[in-house]
Amino acid sequence: MPQPLRFGICTDQNMDWPESVERWKYLEGLGFDSLWLCDHLMQPSRPDGPYFEGSTLLAGLATATERVRIGVLVWSNTFRHPSILAKEAMTIDHISNGRLEVGIGAGWYVPEHEKFGLEYLPDGQRVAQFREAVEILDSLLRNEYTSFSGKYYTVDEAPMRPLPLQKPRPPLTIGAKKTKMLRIAAEYAERWNATGSVDEMRERNQILDEHCAAIGRDPDSIIRSLYGWASVMSADPFESVDAFEQVIGEYRETGVNEFIIDQPGREQFAVMERVAAEVIPRMRDGLSS
Repeated sequence: MPQPLRFGICTDQNMDWPESVERWKYLEGLGFDSLWLCDHLMQPSRPDGPYFEGSTLLAGLATATERVRIGVLVWSNTFRHPSILAKEAMTIDHISNGRLEVGIGAGWYVPEHEKFGLEYLPDGQRVAQFREAVEILDSLLRNEYTSFSGKYYTVDEAPMRPLPLQKPRPPLTIGAKKTKMLRIAAEYAERWNATGSVDEMRERNQILDEHCAAIGRDPDSIIRSLYGWASVMSADPFESVDAFEQVIGEYRETGVNEFIIDQPGREQFAVMERVAAEVIPRMRDGLSS
């Protein structure tokens, strides 16, 4: 069965706490399906600016919202041992009353690793490390006890009490662009997310379909999710209603069925409000009709 059309907004951690709370309440009120943070120790586009840590900020913002799904797009595996991330995720799932989406990726922004003294393995090793982390995370969020012995990680009867509220576990989002990462998404994820051009997303979507076929998984069981930055799209989606419809239409043709877009500036809030009130409901009706 095809996935429903979903829309979310990703906000940065560069706002102060009162503004962050105000912003998430405002965006939830507009009716978006999900709200997300990033996971960086410093902002890649403005490394000298202020930036809150993602997990603790998400826990706080969970208490400021009631309905919307929440997550980090995506937690960097290089920042935390997967058992620690599992405990953080379980805790936030309880704080949010079962609204958490667990997003994880292999990590990519080298300067923050260098400045904060964190190990950054070569690509092939980092993907192998990531696969182990996903296996551990998946098990910890499902089971009361988990043991695992790998090249990069070991856990020994690690207890998860309480278990998350969501069963069998909170949905897993994997950020992936290349074939080995897409294979991991095919095996474990409820959602695959990436940023990229229309052509890049089309190619990756096809690769994910091929991996699903190879393991006998229904490809429609995976949400195909775009993290939308204006700089990589054909237009700024919040420049106008027409621009939003144009961009969404282009990516929908590639198989994307979820759009998580960077929040616009305040000067574009009026367009975002029209999009949320008029355009998104019409698009959803068109999909279901």
